[in-house]
Amino acid sequence: QVQVVESGGGLVQAGGSLRLSCEASGNIVSIEYMGWYRQAPGKQRELVASITSGANTDYVDSVKGRFTISRDSAENTVYLQMNSLKPEDTAVYYCKVGGKSNEWGDRFDCWGRGKQVTVSS
Repeated sequence: QVQVVESGGGLVQAGGSLRLSCEASGNIVSIEYMGWYRQAPGKQRELVASITSGANTDYVDSVKGRFTISRDSAENTVYLQMNSLKPEDTAVYYCKVGGKSNEWGDRFDCWGRGKQVTVSS
């Protein structure tokens, strides 16, 4: 089994910064994908940022230039640095990790429980 645990988040004023962390543990042979998603009340969950094993990154347009995703491969950890936060960034942020769990190539895709990020105006 694979476990994904997020940390960080909280309450910040508009223009401030927060950092989210996500660590994956358990039966992991390799991690191919790590991503941050968010879901605001009454809205669908959306991809915020992702990073692959090849360090390719992708961001939703609304956070480009403000958020940075990074990864510590040795620690199976992914970070999301969020700067210049806006009230519309308020949401529950979820981490998703995908990869292989054994030498036979069985895959896993695992979600964390989410962390609340609230940006006040």
